[in-house]
Amino acid sequence: MGNFIDEVRIQVKAGDGGDGAVAFRREKFVPKGGPSGGDGGHGGDVILEVDEGMSTLLDYRFKHNYRAEDGKPGATKDMYGRRGQDLILRVPGGTQVRAEEDGALIADMRTHGQRFVLAKGGRGGWGNIHFATSTNRAPRRAAPGTPGQERAAKLELKLLADVGLVGFPNAGKSSFISRVSAARPKIADYPFTTLTPNLGMVGLSGERSFVLADVPGLIEGAHEGAGLGHRFLRHLERTRVLLFLLDVSPDPARHPLEDYATLSRELELYDPGLAARPRLVALNKMDLPDTQAVNDDLAAHFEALGVAFHAISAVTGHGVNPLLEALWHALKAAPPLVFETVADSVEESVEAEPDTTPEHEPASEERDELDDAADTFDETP
Repeated sequence: MGNFIDEVRIQVKAGDGGDGAVAFRREKFVPKGGPSGGDGGHGGDVILEVDEGMSTLLDYRFKHNYRAEDGKPGATKDMYGRRGQDLILRVPGGTQVRAEEDGALIADMRTHGQRFVLAKGGRGGWGNIHFATSTNRAPRRAAPGTPGQERAAKLELKLLADVGLVGFPNAGKSSFISRVSAARPKIADYPFTTLTPNLGMVGLSGERSFVLADVPGLIEGAHEGAGLGHRFLRHLERTRVLLFLLDVSPDPARHPLEDYATLSRELELYDPGLAARPRLVALNKMDLPDTQAVNDDLAAHFEALGVAFHAISAVTGHGVNPLLEALWHALKAAPPLVFETVADSVEESVEAEPDTTPEHEPASEERDELDDAADTFDETP
């Protein structure tokens, strides 16, 4: 797969909360002193953030363990510990986050700047200033910080594109995307030249544009992983329109109709919903001699199937502009994609997390919990 990485596993650990402090005022001119132990700082969160400048998960190929900063302990004179810094892990748009243990989807990262808290930092422990009561003016107890959340996750990248190119190896998909966009994939005259998916922005008149995805060539058995087909097929899941690129070059072992039937069957076996997407068919390499007769037969066949058919040459540009216009109109008519949903109780927003650090006196039920924690904590001032 070269430098294109679309699946990684990571282990993250949020920062632990800092311990609360036990301290007392002992200044010469402060009568009766009193408790002055500050709270510990909260641990830092581990946060995923979408970066539109990224197109691969290569950054996570060799490093798999990440940890946010711990919160600092409280100090004397009512000084609170500093909050641990959050750890921001940047991912490309189209990254799905799944739980390692059961594969459940816990976040779907699609738009630039979107954030998701993958591991929540521990809360800082309360200092002894929160334990003072009318009957206990000098509490010698504090609460320890709570540990940060630890989580194993699997990151899967699925390209976000409008149109997906489908075809056998050496059908001319790379030549086509290089013709209609600024993408420059490797092009050669042997099968499996393209080993990684490519994205290209196609510009049309009137400031219209759409994103085209070129995935490596598929072969029979791709839905079962043949030729790494299962890894490439996932990148078509988020495309709204499919463009089947068929090769018309003379090859006694291949025929465009058989190629189309095989590709359609592989999509159906991989995901029936993907096979049901709107599709167009383009017969490529029409610049070769003796191709007009094949073109006429195929046009009649696909017209009977109700599938839009175009004859093009990615090398000379013949028929390319009408095909791009047809793709644009197909996109306008295509229904919106329905994404896999994430439970509200699992996915959370960074902005929605409030700071609930108390001012002084804890509530009665919270005091009971703190008392239990403090009983096992070092009470030495």
